[in-house]
Amino acid sequence: MLALLTFFFSGCETELMRQQAETIRRQEEEIARLKQEREEMVAAKQKAEEKKAACNQAFRHFEKAQAVKSPRDAVALYREGLKLCPDDDVARYELGKVLAGMGRKEEAQAEFEAALRINPKFQGAKQEMEKLRGK
Repeated sequence: MLALLTFFFSGCETELMRQQAETIRRQEEEIARLKQEREEMVAAKQKAEEKKAACNQAFRHFEKAQAVKSPRDAVALYREGLKLCPDDDVARYELGKVLAGMGRKEEAQAEFEAALRINPKFQGAKQEMEKLRGK
């Protein structure tokens, strides 16, 4: 009888240990997933901070571009700034306006189109596109 009880309890202990091992395995998977998620969030935050710093630097170029008298200098400044912050719809719009004023319509159109890809509701860019198309 004692042997039978020992066998029964050892079987229960084995099942309990298996269940605990499975619980621990799931918890370790969840911990690994959460660590990965955290690392991705930290990397995304760092990337966003780097982008913000680059765009802040680009804004200096954009401000200078608006202050210069020479359209060529303005184009150069906008392009330098857009290398740092390529997703600035307003800078692309302003560059397009300068290019259009210089008679460089294809380049201007490309900048207005880029502004609209970034911000599809940008009315000024839409209006400038219509002007270029003669509408």
